[in-house]
This record gives sequence, structure tokens and C-alpha cells, in this order.
Amino acid sequence: MNQVVAESNERADARLAWARQASGNPALMLVRASMDAGFRSYWRSAGHVGKPWIVMDSPPDKEDVGPWLRVRDHLERHGVRVPRVAAQDEHTGFVLMEDLGGPTYLQVITADNADALFDAAIGELLKLQALPCPVDLHAYDDELLARELALFADWFLDRHLGIQLSAAERAALAGANRFLVDAALAQPQVFVHRDFMPRNLMPVDAGPAVLDFQDAVQGPIAYDPISLFKDAFVSWPEAKVTEWLGRYHARALAAGLPVPALDRFRRDADLIGVQRHLKILGIFARLWHRDRKPRYLADAPRFIAYLDTVLPRYPELTELGVIIDRHVKPAMAARPFQPPA
Repeated sequence: MNQVVAESNERADARLAWARQASGNPALMLVRASMDAGFRSYWRSAGHVGKPWIVMDSPPDKEDVGPWLRVRDHLERHGVRVPRVAAQDEHTGFVLMEDLGGPTYLQVITADNADALFDAAIGELLKLQALPCPVDLHAYDDELLARELALFADWFLDRHLGIQLSAAERAALAGANRFLVDAALAQPQVFVHRDFMPRNLMPVDAGPAVLDFQDAVQGPIAYDPISLFKDAFVSWPEAKVTEWLGRYHARALAAGLPVPALDRFRRDADLIGVQRHLKILGIFARLWHRDRKPRYLADAPRFIAYLDTVLPRYPELTELGVIIDRHVKPAMAARPFQPPA
């Protein structure tokens, strides 16, 4: 912890000096706006009269700001609402951007306004999925999909819960992973945000604005819709998820996107959702044990509930369900989430 404080104090001086120069306001002050699961942090201008700003701080030795800038420019050129940038310095990892001012979808969404907010989000998602994929955009290929799935066994089962699978169980898990990867690769491939969820959407004019897009890839068309409706931080009744997926599918068809027939699309959404749920369980465990960010793992039961809903529909995933029932649920019950000191 002391190392983090010392580093942040040194970094704070450089960040403030850069922001004052970039904004042309020598009296500008900064207060923390937010910090995400990676190494980026966001700072809001304060203590002065004038145009409000957000400064993104992406330490170059930890998280290259280049991909964020390149994807942002591509999205903006094609009409997706993203934060407008006033100044940038890839060498230092600082970006001065407009202050969109408001809360995110996650902070304002309720059962009463979810239909309207998701309708607007679908509209922005359709624009995003219609984008041409840049030639240097990474594909959500076999290697990346498999590497993400490995996070579940390596970090959630092994490191977090201390579960040692038998050889037969490891083989069964490998078979389930292969089934999920093949299903993802068989989907129509489009521009994929990879974290298109309420936390990364902000209700603004001509929006919603899309945030946190630097990990975009070319991948399965059902990935972003299921990310939106089966969120990492808020859950909805399965009947509503089914309804919203149907609304998305109808609008995607009307927009000329390459969605398959509705039944096949629902299957695609289920299976890529399972891939995402397993990956996120692994990532949340890694955030705790490697990065000392404990709060994310409090949402692990949400993903087990998502898996409980979907796994029984697919015989190919029966053994995965057995592993979760036999090992994961008892281990989680025996070790309730407690943030580290």
C-alpha cells in the first residue's frame, strides 16, 4: 500500500502540471472522478471557473493509452458517441477530455427506466456493430477465447477457492471450453466492444456515450448484447433479458446486421454468455489476489446464478454444471466473501 501511495503522489504532480498546461488554466485543480478495474484513473477539474474537464491517467508502464485513443478515433469517425478529446500525450499517458457530467447507466438504471435506457443503448450498439473493423483490430480468435476461459480454472478455481480437479474433471472442463470456443467462432463476426454494459454507458445528448472501449475486437455478434443485459453488477429477471434480446434481434435485422434466426441467436447469446461469465469470475479473482482490488469478487454469486440458468439447456455443458455444483458452490459457501485487510 505504501508503494501505491508514493507512486500516486509522484504521479499526481506530473498529472496536475500536464492538465494545467493542456487546459491553459494554471489554477486548475483535480479531484478523483473514478478508477476502473485496470490501471487507469479519471480525474475531474475542480476549484476554478471555466470549462469542466476530465483527465484520464493511464501510466504507460502499466496500461498503454494508445489503443484507447485509436479505438476512440475510429468510433467517433463513424458516429458513435464517445468522449471528445482536447489534448493527449501517449508518452506520459495523460488525456484531457470533455466532462460528460452525468452518472453512468449503472448509477441511474432502475426497473422503471430500464426499457427506455436499453432501447437507447441498443441504438448505439447497432451503430457500433455496423462499423468496419480496422485492419489492425485483433480478432476474438481461438487463442484469445481459450486464454480467457483459462482464467476461470487458474484464478477462480485454483487460486481463489483452492479447488483441485481430478484428471477426469479437467478433461470435462477442457471439453466444455472447446465447445464454447467453437460456438463463438461459428457466430457472425462484427466489431465487439467487449464490455458493453451499463457501467460503460453514460446518458447524454446524442448518446448514450460509450466508455472503456480500448479492448475492442472483431468477434461474435451476440457478445455485446448479452454483456448489456447480463451485466457484471446488476441482474434482471430472465424474462426481461429474453425480451430485450428479442428487441435487439429485431432491430439488428432491420439494420441489416448479420444476426442469425432468433432461436439460433438466443443459443449464441447463451453460449457466449457462459464464456464471458467464466472469464469474469477468473478476472475478478485475479483482481483480488494479484491487484489487491477486492470489491469485484463480491459479485461472483451473480455469475454462478447466470450459469445456473443457462447450463441445464445444453447437454454439452452438463459436466461443467456438475463441477460447479460439486466443487464451486460448497467452496463458496465455506468461504464467504471477505475483503482482505
